[in-house]
Amino acid sequence: MSNPLILVVDDEHDILDLVEYNLIKQGYDVIKSDNGHEGIQLAKKHKPSLILLDIMMPKMDGHQVCHNIKQDPELKSIPVIFLTARSDEKSEVRSLDDGADDYLTKPISISKLMSHIKAVLRRASPSSERQQKVIQFNNLKIDRDRYVVVKGGKDIRLPRKEFEVLYLLATHAGKVLSRQVLLNEIWGTNIYVIDRTVDVHIRKIREKLGDEFIETVKGVGYRFRRS
Repeated sequence: MSNPLILVVDDEHDILDLVEYNLIKQGYDVIKSDNGHEGIQLAKKHKPSLILLDIMMPKMDGHQVCHNIKQDPELKSIPVIFLTARSDEKSEVRSLDDGADDYLTKPISISKLMSHIKAVLRRASPSSERQQKVIQFNNLKIDRDRYVVVKGGKDIRLPRKEFEVLYLLATHAGKVLSRQVLLNEIWGTNIYVIDRTVDVHIRKIREKLGDEFIETVKGVGYRFRRS
């Protein structure tokens, strides 16, 4: 079994070398780039298991890189972790809107970075005990094998986190799931993300599928309607 391949994209060469050294120590294979354009090309060529991505880069910043990756059908399922000096909430929310799986601010300890990488890779791997091949409700079909949602016969591809939120709600159709439950199940208990994260993903799902499937239960959470 081959080692997970991680693509690191950062215009600071000291950061690239430090992260590469520690990833290799942990048993990962690494490719790296100091600019967004090349990072996208490397992602297309090598299909890495995960991408570590800086935001503040010249010519093409991390948001643009992430957006391009998540718009590419062959790359959109690759998890992305932003590793950036920006610590403001606006930047974090925008990153989640772009489809990022995690957001870490510099400086960060190597042990914490490795812990987050392991958690994101673990969540990106399908869990056999949770996996139900296809869920169908009227004109909506959620296909776990293909990571595709079919509505009215039309394929709709969601970013991984949006798909996971929809899938989790659908597997508990009729039951209200709190934001905290959704955060714990999708993002993990060892990663700090705000409640707003869930709301952003629900909004994006509704934009693509309509409002009829996910109901907001004020003060509690969200519920998938059976019909």
